[in-house]
Amino acid sequence: MAKPNFQFQKRQKELERKKKTEEKLQRKREKSLGQPEENPEQPVEGEETE
Repeated sequence: MAKPNFQFQKRQKELERKKKTEEKLQRKREKSLGQPEENPEQPVEGEETE
């Protein structure tokens, strides 16, 4: 029977954790950047209200 490679498993777990945190940060950035555009109450610059 082969010995388990704990270093490989640990590295894979760390990479997965890092990937998840990066995706989470990316979603937060998109949400914070998209928020002012989604709010119809604030007029967009260059747009005239009648």
